[in-house]
Amino acid sequence: MKIQYIRKLVKQALSVLRRLDAILPPELTEPDWANSIAFRWQKVGNAGVLQGLPRPHTFPLSRLAAVGTQMDKLIRNTEQFLSGRPANNVLLTGARGTGKSSLIKALLHEYAERGLRLIEVDKHDLATLPVLLILLAERSEKFIVFCDDLSFEDGEDGYKALKTALDGSLSCRADNVLVYATSNRRHLMPEYMADNVGNAGEVHPKEAVEEKVSLSDRFGLWLSFYPFDQNDYLAAVENWLADFKLPLDEKARHAALNWAQMRGSRSGRTAYQFACDWAGRLPEEREVFL
Repeated sequence: MKIQYIRKLVKQALSVLRRLDAILPPELTEPDWANSIAFRWQKVGNAGVLQGLPRPHTFPLSRLAAVGTQMDKLIRNTEQFLSGRPANNVLLTGARGTGKSSLIKALLHEYAERGLRLIEVDKHDLATLPVLLILLAERSEKFIVFCDDLSFEDGEDGYKALKTALDGSLSCRADNVLVYATSNRRHLMPEYMADNVGNAGEVHPKEAVEEKVSLSDRFGLWLSFYPFDQNDYLAAVENWLADFKLPLDEKARHAALNWAQMRGSRSGRTAYQFACDWAGRLPEEREVFL
């Protein structure tokens, strides 16, 4: 009877441990530096865990269309960084689906062999960004901290940690880390008409405006992205179809324009989505595309 009781206790303990394992944060361990080129940083308590991503979503820069000027500036800044020369943190802003995030992801494809590494950080995990910077400071690789679709609402305080990490800490900025962020908002925080007329309850409304624009000011390089015209959109479609070994013939061109009209958007994202749909169709299905 005693053995059966012990077995029952062990079984119950294992059940409890399995349930705890499902809700507890992952164990803080070193990532696989040697076999990973992309990582994700996640907040755990007052620190965080850096997880390697085995299959990062990246592709050649040549796949991107209508962002040549922005691409040239970002490449120049990144090559300065990789060469050990001064370089800036970068804020990419503008119309949705125009290649902001894709441009950063494509850098990893081009420069991973030169030691570039990409670390994705969600805005909700930014509070522990200083901990990440300490972890990276001792590494020989060059890291881009990638904050995608970054914006903050009133009351969120993650932007304060990002401000400090960019250009507000007493310690020197790490030579092997830059921050590249994308956003649809130029100043990353909502702005209201009341901010301009001074009737929002602020005794010093100008200082409230200064606080809202101070974060974007800490990015040394701003890159703006604009909506695609028809030629830009078709160029993006052609690039993505080439990735699937398909031509932009007259049939595909007509289908791509119909696709954009149905979506109400001409952008690099729309072009990629069309190319995925077109490539996934059987030849006879392309004949009756609607």
